[in-house]
Amino acid sequence: MSSFAVARAYHQSFHTYPSITLACIGGTMNGLGDVVAQVSQMIFTKAHEQRPSYDFHRTFRFFCFGFAISPWIGRWNKFLECRFPIRRTSTNSSRGRAKSLAKRVACDQIFMAPIGLALFLGSMGLMEGRNLSQIQEKYKDLYKPALITNWQVWPVAQLVNFRFMPLPYRVPFQSTCGVFWTLYLSIINSNEDQKQDRRDPSN
Repeated sequence: MSSFAVARAYHQSFHTYPSITLACIGGTMNGLGDVVAQVSQMIFTKAHEQRPSYDFHRTFRFFCFGFAISPWIGRWNKFLECRFPIRRTSTNSSRGRAKSLAKRVACDQIFMAPIGLALFLGSMGLMEGRNLSQIQEKYKDLYKPALITNWQVWPVAQLVNFRFMPLPYRVPFQSTCGVFWTLYLSIINSNEDQKQDRRDPSN
């Protein structure tokens, strides 16, 4: 099937079933990010360390998170599209469009990025069967450094996304870029889990 046919099929699916389409795309790309993370961890395990076995449940958890949050990201993108329009019109100058684009990126990073990261850490903790104190420890250890890293890498990606990608393709574009972000999140979350499990072998 040609790339044109794939794009046409996606476009039709998005307009017919937008939430389900975005959920499937987001879940698949999120799961792919964890696959890359686990394979990388297996390949780069040091010789004196025990090579970890592949954890399919972990990939499924990442799929579930991407599946659940992607439709909400789609609605968020639609809100930003309406609230900060950057379409070329007779009343919308180049300077005005640049300001609207900057406001979109700023709003996304100030509001959605912290909320999305909080939902990720909390939902992963719940799906892993962690207790309240362990989930709180996840937030204490991971939230601030991950959020700072987010602010270092995502504004540029979202600038490109909001400026050049049509609305139906923004979640797929974000999910594609997010494979590398999921790789990062998967590794730091796994390291935190291993730290907690070493301290409490009953988990």
